[in-house]
Formats: sequence, structure tokens, C-alpha cells
Amino acid sequence: MATSDATAACSPAVPSEEQARAGVYTLLGALLGAPCTEDVCNFLATIDARDTTLPWQQLQAEITSADLQALAHEYNALFIGLGRGELLPYGSVYLSGFLQEKPLADLRQDLARLGLETTEETHEPEDHAGALCEVMSLMASAPTDYSHETQKTFFAQHLGSWMTEFFEDLVKARDSGFYRVVGEFGKTFIALEKQYFAMEV
Repeated sequence: MATSDATAACSPAVPSEEQARAGVYTLLGALLGAPCTEDVCNFLATIDARDTTLPWQQLQAEITSADLQALAHEYNALFIGLGRGELLPYGSVYLSGFLQEKPLADLRQDLARLGLETTEETHEPEDHAGALCEVMSLMASAPTDYSHETQKTFFAQHLGSWMTEFFEDLVKARDSGFYRVVGEFGKTFIALEKQYFAMEV
């Protein structure tokens, strides 16, 4: 995803809470969008897991003993496979039962209104779980461009409506090892986001 010119410009200082939310969304986008990389492993190692309701320690424990090649095989089995993976991480599938249906068309309209567009390197539909986390990261990191209400509306329609079920499926998936922990982490974070958006600001 790429922002509009307005959001690509330097933004004022972003509140720490928004920075933290953006960081978690960036991490989830990276974990769901491609096989785990050494950079992601190194980032996880720097997280201070104290005083947080998110299960960082479980992620860190899994990643420190993981082999990147094994994680790539696990990712491919879950999301790519021979023809298709065990899971289809797309909003349209969870909301309508089919790929590239009305939920994707609605998403594309909302992205256009927000001034967001896919980059040339993007090969997945915009309703891929990883891509949606990237969009939320962009919005959380630019709260002057994307208000709390804008983020709330986008989240409710395009993530909160199905990603809890997706993460539950990831936890239960036959091929999940490390990604079972990712599923637990993601499910906890989506629950926190629902609480966050339920609060008055």
C-alpha cells in the first residue's frame, strides 16, 4: 500500500499509543504477508514484553528457537500450498464465502476515498489480512490525517468483522506451529482494538 501525497509528508509527533498500535499492525502485516524474515526475528527480540496484555513473550519464545526455513515451509503450507494453502486469509472469503466478492469492492472504494492505493509490488488482493494490517498501521501512524473515527469505521467494516475468526482458524490449523502463536497474538490484539474503538475520545 502507498499513502497519498498528504500522508507521505512529514507528520507531527505521533502519540505513543498510536505508535504502539502502528507497530503491532506492522508486525502482523509482516508475519501474515510473507514468510518470517531475520529482520522480523530481530525486531521481536527487541520488544520489552513486560507490562503488556499482548502475549509478546510467547512470540519471542517461539521465534528464538525457530528455523527460518522451517517457518517458510509452515507459511507456504498455511497460505500458499499446491494450488491453495490450508487457509484463505481474505476478507471476502470470511464475509461472503468467496474470493474477490462485494467486500473487496467495498474495501477498494474506501481505500480510494482515503487516498490509499496498492503499489506495483503488490500481488495479493487488498483484502488480504496482511495488507489490511499494513493499512491500519499507516492510519495509526498518521492520526492527523486519519482521525479516530475514520480508523474506527475502517476497522469495524474491514478487519473487526472477520479477523477474529481468521486468527481462531490460524490457531486451530493443522499446519500451524509458530503461526498458532501468531494466531493467539492476533486474536488478543483484535480484541484490544475493539475495546479501544469502543471508548469515547
